[in-house]
Amino acid sequence: MHRRRRTALLFTAVIAAAPLLSACGSDAHPGAAAVVGGQRITVAQLENRVGEVRSAQRAAVSDDAQYKQAVAQTGSLTRDTLHGMVLDRVLHRAAQDEDVTVSRHEIQQMRTGLEQQVGGSKALETAWLQQYGVAPARLDDNLRLQLEAQKLAQALGTDTSKPAFWNALSKASKELHVDLNPRYGTWDVQKSSRVDAKTPWVREVTAPATQGTA
Repeated sequence: MHRRRRTALLFTAVIAAAPLLSACGSDAHPGAAAVVGGQRITVAQLENRVGEVRSAQRAAVSDDAQYKQAVAQTGSLTRDTLHGMVLDRVLHRAAQDEDVTVSRHEIQQMRTGLEQQVGGSKALETAWLQQYGVAPARLDDNLRLQLEAQKLAQALGTDTSKPAFWNALSKASKELHVDLNPRYGTWDVQKSSRVDAKTPWVREVTAPATQGTA
């Protein structure tokens, strides 16, 4: 369970990164939050995905104060969600390069095992929402992502914490020519991670994002 939680965290967290790379401008890709492999992730798609999480958070709590607290704890949800949407495509490309596939049966097996550990389907959905910012409707997609990562690491003879795994994602990032709208930061190819743009004239008023759900 701990290994799976670390893997989930890996693909929902914003990873601190270093050099900034060139990003797409809104003039080049109007309405796009990102372009991955020539395919647009639109701002509307991103906002819909964020809205799913907010709606689930609202439904999960009993009063406004609790909801406001949940929102405050996930202040960078939009950027983190985009990070996950892009990384999903990067990981899928890396998996394809190694002929790695994940079946619906494997996803269901993983979900069943996790539900048994945490106390049922609802408990699992709540845990993923609270800890990783994954809406219940996207839980199976997130589990597929994690299985794909695990199987890719196995195919490479490594694990998801080792350079060989991240080198495969870096290769996939380059192949896909990941482009982010500057309003959401940039994409670090070497780390396969979204990076906040540096704006030294803007005073930071919140604590820097740490590895975790946001």
